Amino acid sequence: MLPQLSSLDDFRAALAGAPAQDQRSVAGAAARNGQLTKPPGALGRLEELAVWYGGWRGSDRPEITAPQVIVFAGNHGVMEQGVSAFPAEVTAQMVINFEHGGAAINQLAKLAGARMDVHALELDRPTADFTKGAAMSQEDLLAALKAGWDVVDPSADLLVVGEMGIGNTTPAAALACALFGGEAADWTGRGTGVDDAGLANKTRVVAEGVALHGSAIRDGLDALACLGGREIAAMAGAIAAARVLRIPVILDGFICCAAAACLLQTADGALDHTVAGHQSAEGAHAALLAKLGKEPLLSLGLRLGEASGAALAIQILKGAIACHSGMATFAEAGVSDG
Repeated sequence: MLPQLSSLDDFRAALAGAPAQDQRSVAGAAARNGQLTKPPGALGRLEELAVWYGGWRGSDRPEITAPQVIVFAGNHGVMEQGVSAFPAEVTAQMVINFEHGGAAINQLAKLAGARMDVHALELDRPTADFTKGAAMSQEDLLAALKAGWDVVDPSADLLVVGEMGIGNTTPAAALACALFGGEAADWTGRGTGVDDAGLANKTRVVAEGVALHGSAIRDGLDALACLGGREIAAMAGAIAAARVLRIPVILDGFICCAAAACLLQTADGALDHTVAGHQSAEGAHAALLAKLGKEPLLSLGLRLGEASGAALAIQILKGAIACHSGMATFAEAGVSDG
């Protein structure tokens, strides 16, 4: 069961005290992999994925039967700075589209056999413009973290989280810059397709925000409060809840990985239960994945968000588990292993 969160320090403590993989299951899954009817290493990274997954699920012969996809939506005060090619109203319009089953993520979640949930977070109350003050109060941050923490299904055996929030590549870039250093231009991309002038403006906004709040950021939660968004914090809350519940997570694109980075910069090992679903076309995503130490499963030029890339990558993990748990061993098949 998940502990109740009454403060940000409760969240920090739960994340720091989260359980590790079951090493007996890791050893058992590795041993089974070595006896399957194939040459050693013939399934490449699929073999590593199956052992990794089994360790988190406490089984040397695991299955994926109950994946969950959660999409969080939020609006951003930094939109006042003209950082997006689309208006903030599109966020609410897309939430309706999700609820009616009309978005890409609906199709990909259905294909993966995943339960899909959508949570809109106070769309009528955007976060503050982080070039003028903190994006969220401590109370608002805790509420957003809990919004993600409380909606992870404990019976799920795989989690994918995604987002919808016009303008949210700007706070994601600011988070990456604040947490990992470098110049604002290193982390700021075109998002939904701003032109050169728009990119220059976004870069200015990111630089101003990081400069304003840099001295106040001690860990990833501080960064979320200063520079983040409700949907970004909710993704972090859900990923953290999955860590406590030993539910493996497939990370989505740049914005999801910015949320994950806030966890990594709050507690060591916070992302051990995650893999990167894909490398998106957002320019800084590759650099962010490198900072997280994650090698993507796919690289297809996707840049939609919504958890679309991660949902597609469920198929890869399902393939790994199907081979690992469904294949016969040499002994079972009566095949010589020599």
